[in-house]
Amino acid sequence: METPSSPGATSSSSSSPSSPSAPPPASSSADPGPAKGKGTFTTAVADGAAAGQGNIRRYKVEVEDGIGIDAQAAAKQIHNILSDKRSWTTNGKDGFQLVSDGKYDFTIKIASPATVDAICATGGLNTGGEVNCDVGPQVVVNLKRWNTGSPQFTGSIDDYRALIINHEVGHRIGHGHEGCPGKGKLAPAMMQQIYGLNGCLPNAWPYTADGTYISGPSVP
Repeated sequence: METPSSPGATSSSSSSPSSPSAPPPASSSADPGPAKGKGTFTTAVADGAAAGQGNIRRYKVEVEDGIGIDAQAAAKQIHNILSDKRSWTTNGKDGFQLVSDGKYDFTIKIASPATVDAICATGGLNTGGEVNCDVGPQVVVNLKRWNTGSPQFTGSIDDYRALIINHEVGHRIGHGHEGCPGKGKLAPAMMQQIYGLNGCLPNAWPYTADGTYISGPSVP
């Protein structure tokens, strides 16, 4: 999520903090999907080659039943995001592998706002029906954000999904929040972009295509 309210739990930049001072602005006209799903999950039957090197983290993708998201399609998109050379594998010490069974390090779940709130609350986070979180052994993606993006982000919905995954997984591998490095510069993936860009340009990726880390000042 974006602002942790307990150790080991964080909330996302493609989302919002645990105790926002104001709710995020209304999203786009895209259908946000149901506010509440069935509470059960389907694991994507999808596997991918490991991307990156060093600490290879194995992850599963699970989608809440009844929310209209195909688990296999979502898993493929997430695999492509984490395998992209602009994502975290460029750091030379982290890697990821999509699995559907066996041992795994964490789960990426896409769930309705009500279910996200319930899961994230176990880590002391208040996601307010709006945002994502990284809690326990799971990254939890809010369906509303997955479907509608953010009014602050002018890129495509696929890019915003990349921001969600890169931001939350960035927390999982030890990155904190970053601020805008200067007017007209790319916003870091670890910036809470849903709350405004402060003069930066919207950006979904931790690295540029040539391998330069897109950094900003550390913020709480």
